[in-house]
Amino acid sequence: MGRSNPAVKAASSALFDKDGNPKPGIYRGIERAIDVQRPLVLANLRRVRRRHPAATPAELAELLERDYLRAITAAGAAVGATAAVPAVGTIASLGLSAAATVGFLEATALYAQSIAELHGVHTDDPERSRTMVMAILMGEEGMALIQSGLGGSSVSPGQQPWGNAVGSAAPASLVRALSASIRRRFIRRMVARQGGALLGRALPFGVGAAIGGAGNHAMGKAVINATRTAFGPPPLVVPGDLANTLDAAPEKPSTGSGA
Repeated sequence: MGRSNPAVKAASSALFDKDGNPKPGIYRGIERAIDVQRPLVLANLRRVRRRHPAATPAELAELLERDYLRAITAAGAAVGATAAVPAVGTIASLGLSAAATVGFLEATALYAQSIAELHGVHTDDPERSRTMVMAILMGEEGMALIQSGLGGSSVSPGQQPWGNAVGSAAPASLVRALSASIRRRFIRRMVARQGGALLGRALPFGVGAAIGGAGNHAMGKAVINATRTAFGPPPLVVPGDLANTLDAAPEKPSTGSGA
């Protein structure tokens, strides 16, 4: 009784400095995770469209949602289950949970940017794409920050969905300002939220598997709802330039880590 949980100590020292701020490596890791290059986004869309060539944009969006939820739910449960294996244990499984957090962010960025492309928003500008993904991951708070930043501009969210405004219509200077205001809040919130999920996945005796899978599923559903709000209803047809790009020979995605 009264003993501190070693898993909590390990997670805290791995994520935060002595003043309670996220360590620089956490900032870099999270930002790298959401920097998904456009060729990978197009490859994701091409994969779904090849399997369902007659699908409408709305149907493609549903398929992307389904694949995204399945992937992150299975990944969260798999990592959580490692805590039940005696050879792994709670402390060692924390490292696997951190890797799962990066995987969750990468999958979310890929999904959100794929939906953006379906709406005619090109994702070749890293700053615009990062800002969209961060705001989507923050949910209502992210949307409020974006709407506040766009409110006095000629691309206010009352004229079009905020994802379209950030992704293409807003001036680059405005996007830079939005990105700077949202970045720190996003990372602190994501570290706090994923820190809890990380510990949940590391619980022993198989409990972690349920928390890891269910937790990722719940966060994924929130991401899907935020993405729908960000871009509005899908168009009736695949945008012409995207259709042409998907039909053309695919670009070879970069294999570099970006580090």
